[in-house]
Amino acid sequence: MFALGKTVSTLAYHNYTHYLEQGWGIIAQRHTRQLIVGLVKSLRPHHWTKNLLVFAGYIFTIQQHHSPQVLLRVIAAFAVFCAVSGAIYIANDIADIERDRKHPKKRTRPIASGVVPVPAAAGFALALGIVALTVGYMLGIRFGALVTLYAVLTLGYSAVLKHIVILDLLVIAAGFVIRAAAGAVVINVQISPWLLVCTTLLALFLGLAKRRGELFQLEASGEFRQTLTQYNGVMLDQMLSISAAACLMGYFLYTFSPSPITGETHPQMMATVPFVIYGIFRYLFLIYNRNAGESPERLLIEDKPLLISVVLFVVTAVIALKLQ
Repeated sequence: MFALGKTVSTLAYHNYTHYLEQGWGIIAQRHTRQLIVGLVKSLRPHHWTKNLLVFAGYIFTIQQHHSPQVLLRVIAAFAVFCAVSGAIYIANDIADIERDRKHPKKRTRPIASGVVPVPAAAGFALALGIVALTVGYMLGIRFGALVTLYAVLTLGYSAVLKHIVILDLLVIAAGFVIRAAAGAVVINVQISPWLLVCTTLLALFLGLAKRRGELFQLEASGEFRQTLTQYNGVMLDQMLSISAAACLMGYFLYTFSPSPITGETHPQMMATVPFVIYGIFRYLFLIYNRNAGESPERLLIEDKPLLISVVLFVVTAVIALKLQ
């Protein structure tokens, strides 16, 4: 009887330890999975649409019949900007963790909610940033310098510059211009200054729309944000109208004016003008009729008419330039 009892106890113990180890294994797997998913979410993948601007230099010089290696360099440049911007988003979440925990929406973010521990987030962001900058300089000194400038400017915006009225908009616009310029530098092509002007004006337009959307949301929720209190609806509406008109005019001039650098003209690009007009007007419609604009990257993906107009613009531009 004693031996039987001992055998039963031994079996029970082994079964207990087996299931305990299995249970801890499942918990560890779930925790690892949650950590990975949380880190990916913290990178803000939906914001990566902004980095598509690095393809502008490739698309608008596609008539030069680039090799596949050139396209691979642009894709690598896009990945570098996604990695750098993602690392900066994580750094911002760490810096704002206490404020985010008190926010009704931001408290669900992986770092603020505790899904991703701060040490893990900091280590991941640091490693990602170092790897991205290293790859950036491997793609070229000038490209790496532009990526570094973008990182410094973005960190400066998050820390100080976003609190300075008007300057915050100019910094946002500068970030877009750096992306477009970096995309041209990485494949060693020159794009028309008109396109850089259009990029600046479009970035200002999107930045103003974002501020208007944030101001509307702020008034609806009763929250307080120092910078937004210095803006008002009337001023933003006037600035939106000016930037939209200037953006359209700048693009019109690009389509039929010779490049100040190469002297080339692109009259066939006038075929893309209807899509540009529709895209700007559609965005204005969404801003004023649906109080959208707070999140341009989501709006581009979620609004099908706007997305279709962008796709048709790109396709038409590629065909027009190929036929040149």
